[in-house]
Amino acid sequence: MRLIDSHCHLNLSDFNEDVAGTVTRAQAAGVEKMVVVGTDLADSIRALELAHQYPAVFATIGIHPHNTQSGCDAAYERLRTLAGDSRVVAYGEIGLDFYRDHSPRPVQRREFARQLNLAGELELPVIIHDRDAHQEVYDIICAEKGYLHGGVIHCFSADYAWARRFVDLGFVISIPGTVTFPRSHMQQEVARKLSLDDLLIETDAPFLTPVPYRGKRNEPAHVQYVAREIASLRNLDPETFAAATSQNCERVFKLQG
Repeated sequence: MRLIDSHCHLNLSDFNEDVAGTVTRAQAAGVEKMVVVGTDLADSIRALELAHQYPAVFATIGIHPHNTQSGCDAAYERLRTLAGDSRVVAYGEIGLDFYRDHSPRPVQRREFARQLNLAGELELPVIIHDRDAHQEVYDIICAEKGYLHGGVIHCFSADYAWARRFVDLGFVISIPGTVTFPRSHMQQEVARKLSLDDLLIETDAPFLTPVPYRGKRNEPAHVQYVAREIASLRNLDPETFAAATSQNCERVFKLQG
């Protein structure tokens, strides 16, 4: 299969001793490209370092809703500078997380809006984190208009009706390894019913490890199991499905090389 992992975190400490091996295993599994996602300033810098070290890796920059209390003018100016690097392909992940609430909700809302607008200024697609906050995420996106360069609703956890609403705004929907879990019926319905042109696949590694490795550290090589599961749900051969989602990812992020 020709695969792209549209969202992973090789910049986290879980991979400190194993980045080279992880990239090698991914490529052996058919993963041609990996998008390593920033969650704060330091993470974003590390993602870009990896993108320069490994030709298969691309970087994104941004401040995750968990970390929005670290947002300040200096951090955003540094992110703006990083965005000028050709290996940066998107802004994110940004959004709202009302499940963990690691940052106060008013701070999350303010910094999400601020970063949407910054992404628009930088003419970058956005990667949106939405957990238990579908209506507020949608409302802020519509109000700020900073999404006009497209983007991804990552690790999608809402129902098909919400998927359609975000797609109608110009987003694609990214499905992680949880789609392989027996009780993920809502996510499986989204993966089955949504237009193939509107789907990406991801690992969110080191999190959300799919069956058959559930309970172990996730890594980009495992995106093949996401592809196989969704291909089965859609009655497609895995190669066709993987190739289509890879083309979608290249289109959204304008991946080169």
